[in-house]
Amino acid sequence: MARYALKRLVQMIPLLLAVSLIAFALIKLVPGDPAVVMGGSNATPAEIEAIRRNLGLDRPLHVQLFSFYAALFQGDLGRSLLLGQPVTEALLERAPVTLWIAFYSLVLTIVLGMATGIVAALRHNTIVDQLVSVFALLGVSIPNFWLGLMMIVLFSVHLGWLPTSGYADPLADPVGFLRTATMPAVALAMLQTGLLTRIVRSTMLDVLGQDYIRTARAKGLPEARVVLRHALANVMIPVITMIGLILSVLLSGSIIVETIFSVPGIGSLLGNAILRRDYPMIQGGLLFVAATLMLLNLVVDLLYAAFDPRVRVDR
Repeated sequence: MARYALKRLVQMIPLLLAVSLIAFALIKLVPGDPAVVMGGSNATPAEIEAIRRNLGLDRPLHVQLFSFYAALFQGDLGRSLLLGQPVTEALLERAPVTLWIAFYSLVLTIVLGMATGIVAALRHNTIVDQLVSVFALLGVSIPNFWLGLMMIVLFSVHLGWLPTSGYADPLADPVGFLRTATMPAVALAMLQTGLLTRIVRSTMLDVLGQDYIRTARAKGLPEARVVLRHALANVMIPVITMIGLILSVLLSGSIIVETIFSVPGIGSLLGNAILRRDYPMIQGGLLFVAATLMLLNLVVDLLYAAFDPRVRVDR
């Protein structure tokens, strides 16, 4: 397994280089000039040109790309044009915020998705099953930005239960974290919960129809033991497979959700960088997110092999 993990880590290097190249090309295609943003509306053409020259934006594209790769191999993602601090430092400051909210959202997704999917399978073709199907359909249909805005209107404006924005460290202020992170986490989790509910329901129905389940019931085992010990283990395999996809969507959707709730995470940082043409921050942020997703997918693959002995990852 260690050999497989090392092989995957080596394979990530050319993928990350390709991601950085694609990000560089897409950024240059987007209209706008960071020198104009930094200079402001009152800057003269000479001042804007001086800013571009100081930032190195007047150099040919291949020279800019070569400089970026040269710094990257030294572990330097550059300096933010607008924040004035190293990109790595800015990302590391905000990464815990995004990861904590993503983890909170992942927990909600797994707990709600598995609970509703199992209940729907056990109550197949009943009113409970139909209600769960409606819940899953709503989850995959409602956009997270609309849901976030509606939660702000209901829980913050009308009821006054939760703050509209902000963030609290879960280790220093757990209650404050729950108050500030619940709405962003729910907004991120709804889509994934709906998808996971449908997958768990269909998988559980298939597992409950297997011969070994009928044998366990024929032996007189309690239904709870049949479900939790014999059926649930096989249901977990597709759930683990989905975790990598769920985390990918959670991290990619954090840009919109963090912007709506003014959460100081990587999502809002990248959103502002894109709007203000902060090229080093965009390139470094996308590279950081891509590396994080690749590492998470590696962990998921290793967990998949641990849960399913039929899967071998040492080759």
